[in-house]
Amino acid sequence: MSTVLVIAGSDSSGGAGLTRDVHTLTRLDTRALCVVTAVTAQSDAQLEAVHVVPARLVREQMTAALATAPVDAIKIGMLATRATVLAVAATLPATALPLVLDPVLASSSGGELLDEAGRDALCTALLPRTTLLTPNIPEAAALLGAPTARSEAELLQQATALLALGPQAVLLKGGHGEGLEATDLLLASNAPPRWLRASLINAERRGTGCALSAAIAAGLAAGLELSAACEGAKQYVTRMLQHTD
Repeated sequence: MSTVLVIAGSDSSGGAGLTRDVHTLTRLDTRALCVVTAVTAQSDAQLEAVHVVPARLVREQMTAALATAPVDAIKIGMLATRATVLAVAATLPATALPLVLDPVLASSSGGELLDEAGRDALCTALLPRTTLLTPNIPEAAALLGAPTARSEAELLQQATALLALGPQAVLLKGGHGEGLEATDLLLASNAPPRWLRASLINAERRGTGCALSAAIAAGLAAGLELSAACEGAKQYVTRMLQHTD
């Protein structure tokens, strides 16, 4: 069984965050080691409160987790503050491992989950260490300080701009886009653009971004190539939305 280190915040509703990550990894026969970056009080409708775990404790959790078992991949979600971003970056193992970074900037209800200074630190300290960055359309725009992309040409432009910040690849998720398809764009520095398409499912379910990035991390931990891991993860989330997974 392969192992993924998950670094993320908790969600009291159980819909997203660490709960969704661990559920996804378990369903995919992958062991999860966990580092809690923040404790949130939220429901499906509203973010009530956030308690940020001190950066020193985040470092200590990471050190203990990495000493527990060999890790095959790392998945990073909510980081909350600049101090946490820098602590995570400083404590990552020296050995190169697949690292999937889901830039959790806000809750589904709109509450802030990463402050402005944290976003800047994310771009400078973590993106150069990242194998795959997985923003949705609003997150990509926010990271770039740009208008929301509304066409495939604009999606490609923003993915290219994000790739220039240092990650090896970007999966720009299109679930927030317009039209009848959920079209994701996978762009890597050494490959042509790859469009991953699926029918848009009319379903409201939180935590799909968490599930997707965790499933990709599971695939990479198991030795899959990046494109295969992304395709398999998209199929997993599609089944989840269809309530068959």
